[in-house]
Amino acid sequence: MNVFSIALKSLRQRRVASLLTGLSVSLGVALMVAVLVLNGIVSQMFSQTGSGYDLLVGAKGGSLQLVLSTIYHIDRPIENLPWRFYEQLRDNPWVERAIPINIGDTTEEGNFPIVGTTPQYFLVPYAPNHPFRIRGDGLRGTWDAVIGSEVARKNNWDIGSQFKLVHAGEDDHVHDEVFTVKGVLAATGTPNDKTAYVHIDGFLSLDGHDKPLDEAIDREAEFFGVPREFVEEIYREDIAEIREHLAEEAGHDHAGHEHHHHGPLSNLQKEVTSVLLVMKGDDLTRINRTLELQQRLQQGMQAQAVNPVRVMDFLIRALVGNIRLAFLWVTGLIIVVSGIGIFVSIYNSMSERRKEIAIMRALGARRQTVFVIILAESALLCLLGGIAGILLGHGLVFAFAPLIEAKSGLLIDPLAYSPWEFVILPILIGMAILVGMLPALSAYKTDVAESLQG
Repeated sequence: MNVFSIALKSLRQRRVASLLTGLSVSLGVALMVAVLVLNGIVSQMFSQTGSGYDLLVGAKGGSLQLVLSTIYHIDRPIENLPWRFYEQLRDNPWVERAIPINIGDTTEEGNFPIVGTTPQYFLVPYAPNHPFRIRGDGLRGTWDAVIGSEVARKNNWDIGSQFKLVHAGEDDHVHDEVFTVKGVLAATGTPNDKTAYVHIDGFLSLDGHDKPLDEAIDREAEFFGVPREFVEEIYREDIAEIREHLAEEAGHDHAGHEHHHHGPLSNLQKEVTSVLLVMKGDDLTRINRTLELQQRLQQGMQAQAVNPVRVMDFLIRALVGNIRLAFLWVTGLIIVVSGIGIFVSIYNSMSERRKEIAIMRALGARRQTVFVIILAESALLCLLGGIAGILLGHGLVFAFAPLIEAKSGLLIDPLAYSPWEFVILPILIGMAILVGMLPALSAYKTDVAESLQG
């Protein structure tokens, strides 16, 4: 019979105490594993989503709010940008892609966020080396839509399904226009899965998505820092056509006729919530151009340019990282307390086992053998409790993944794991040796004659 067999038999004899001690270890390990896995999933999602873009340009305000609203669709947009400003970015010789983003509306069914954009959005990988995969045609026509995998699943939509949009901030106002699903995204594990994308031409054609004429003129004059008269001169023909149309509508209203058609939509009245930029050139050139363009945009106009990955990296380190560290400290303390429990359990058993140890010694067992048996008991408690804890931790992630997705919108891979899990068991074994050292020394020093007489 080897050392570990003897140690296992000894644990079985004290099964209740061993079970409770091992359970405390497994609970601590389970909590630690769950924290590590969930933190890894959240960190990976926030760090990789949007990593294909060099800059995110939006109205001045909070950079975090800009990233959360545009990339993750979990915050309200700050303010819109003039369409002419988007065109300037698009025509910049340093820019390879300028992708306009309009947000705010939701689907009538399921309340999923709507993103008005162009087909170019799906040409940029959603994560490094992970391009979008679309079943269907994608965004081609004005009233086309592409939906994420979760939108398709929860609403039971597929190619050919039709839906309407709820106007931003108004749950009771549903747009009359109908969008048709032309493509379904393969699952990405990012917010794209819970988003419906519509062609930006259709989005801008919806009632209430064009800025009123006078407000549009004032907005552009303020944004570019030019007189109102300058803006009116640039859009002179458009303004005349719009005002003529407004006068005709006023006449129809006065005559008691209904009208449901849209008037001419000038670029003056168009807006974008934000613009995603991909720069031209090799890696070094892209970095230099990104930094220079970012500095230019920060000066003068009412716009800001941020790198979405850096913003989210700061958030993860400043907030999520501290929360993770706090949880890890708590779970670490639980494991330490469990180690103390192992020490108390084995040490208290020494007085009951002195005769047993003396008999082993009398039958020829050396002091070193007895010493190793006690250490083996401690190691087995930690090892078995650690293995059970790892399995329990993954079981918790698997069980609560659907609930986390429903409450937070984060897509959790139930089979995900953290590389840090591989160091848990070695640490536990090291702790077991430390807490088992004193009981093992006590067994080592057992006096055979005295114990047999007692």
